[in-house]
Amino acid sequence: MSENRNILGCYASVALDFKGDQPTQIISEKKGELFRSYIWGETGICKTLKTLKHGDYGKDLVLILFQFYVNPGPPMENLKEIENYRKKEKAIGIPIIITDENFFSKSEEERRSFLKESFLKKLDLLAEVVEKKKLDTKIDVLKSDLEKILTLE
Repeated sequence: MSENRNILGCYASVALDFKGDQPTQIISEKKGELFRSYIWGETGICKTLKTLKHGDYGKDLVLILFQFYVNPGPPMENLKEIENYRKKEKAIGIPIIITDENFFSKSEEERRSFLKESFLKKLDLLAEVVEKKKLDTKIDVLKSDLEKILTLE
């Protein structure tokens, strides 16, 4: 079994509305499927992210996990902008909240643009953590590489 060398990963949690009526539940499920297609589908962004390997950016950060929360309830809206660095795992989680307003009500192009902008903004926040924790990760190079590959997409 080979070791995962990708520095960027994705995770999605879809809040399904089981309290509503059946049509509301179906809409909730469809939104989850739609969002997942943008991440892991045939033209999903995760394939593009996998071209970036952690060894190219330093040794202190092996995984940056973009954690998507699709239509979370009110308690989730108060998430930290970036999680604490986990030294043991050499990893950090970066939450991104996906809602009707910022994603589902948008066009295809606007959705892709939102994802790209979210990644880049979150890497700016990560740069502050890297500097504060004195990690050897070259976030500026990672951000530049990410911007290039997302532009080609």
